[in-house]
Amino acid sequence: MTSSITDDDFLATGRRVIRRESEALDLLADHLGDSFNAAVRTILGARGRVIVCGMGKSGHIARKITATFASTGTPAQFVHPGEASHGDLGMVTQNDVALVLSNSGETPELADIIAHTRRFAIPLIGVASRDGSTLLRQSDVAILLPPAQEACDTGIVPTTSTTMTLALGDALAIALMEHRQFTPDQFRVFHPGGKLGAKLALVRHLMHSDLPLVPEDTPMSEALLSMSQKGFGVVGVTDADGYLEGVITDGDLRRHMDGLLSLTAAQVMTRHPRTIGPESLAEKAVAVMNDKKITSLFVVDPEGSRQVVGLIHIHDCLRAGVA
Repeated sequence: MTSSITDDDFLATGRRVIRRESEALDLLADHLGDSFNAAVRTILGARGRVIVCGMGKSGHIARKITATFASTGTPAQFVHPGEASHGDLGMVTQNDVALVLSNSGETPELADIIAHTRRFAIPLIGVASRDGSTLLRQSDVAILLPPAQEACDTGIVPTTSTTMTLALGDALAIALMEHRQFTPDQFRVFHPGGKLGAKLALVRHLMHSDLPLVPEDTPMSEALLSMSQKGFGVVGVTDADGYLEGVITDGDLRRHMDGLLSLTAAQVMTRHPRTIGPESLAEKAVAVMNDKKITSLFVVDPEGSRQVVGLIHIHDCLRAGVA
C-alpha cells in the first residue's frame, strides 16, 4: 500500500511539534512564580542531596535533571519509585529534599516515596500538571505546570509536558548554580573527560615548566642551542632580574640571518611578546595563538606581569582536544 504522505507533510508535522513545544516553554516561563523561588530555597536549605524521582517518561526526565544538578554543584541522586518500594527508600534521609515528577500527579508507583517523605518530614517538591492532584496536595512546595497541549494531536503522548518538566529542571539547576557562584573551574572538576573537559582545561594544566630561557646578553650561538634542545621553536629572553623581555622565533632568525651568530639574544628578539596567565582557559590560549599566527605562548603569573612560570604550545592543546 503506497502512502500518500509527502515530504512536505513530514516537514509540516515537525515544525508544528517544535512550535507547539516552544509555545509551551514560553507559557512556562511566564507561569513561574513563588513556588519556583520556594523550591530553590528548599534545595539550598538541605544538608543532604536532592532525591529526584519519576516513573516512565517522567523517570527519564528525572535522570537528566539529576545529572544536571550533580554536574553544577548540587548533589543529587535518582531513585526509581519501583525500587524505592523494595528497599531503596533507605537511600532517602532526613537531610535530603525530594523532587518528585508526575504529569498527572496520581502515579501509583510514587505513593511509597511520597508517604516516606511525609513520615520522616523530608521536604517534598512536587511537579505536576493537575491542580489538586495527590502529589501537589502532599507537597511542601507544589509546582503546577501550566496547561499546554501535547505535541501530538491525540494528546496522549508525553511530549510537551516532558519538555516543560525538563526545562523546569534546568531552570532550577541554573538558579542554584548562579546562587552558589559555581565557576568554570569547579564545573571542570565534574567534567574531566571529552570535549567539554578539554574546553574547560586551564593553561596551567597543559603548560611546560622546563623552559627555554636565556639572558639578554647571550650570544646567538648559545640561544640557538637552547632553542633546539627544548624543541618548542622559541626561546624566551630575560633581563637581569629574570623577567621576560622578549622572544626569539624562527621568524626572528630569518629576519636576522645576515651575521646572526655575531649578535646577542637582545639584538634579535621581538620585544613585548604576547603572554597568557596560568588560570586562563587553554581555549583562550588557542585563540591568541591562532590570531597572532604563532605556535606557543609564555605563561606569566600573574597575567600581565613578566614573571615566567611556563610555556604552552599549540601541540599540547591539540593533544588535549582543545583546538
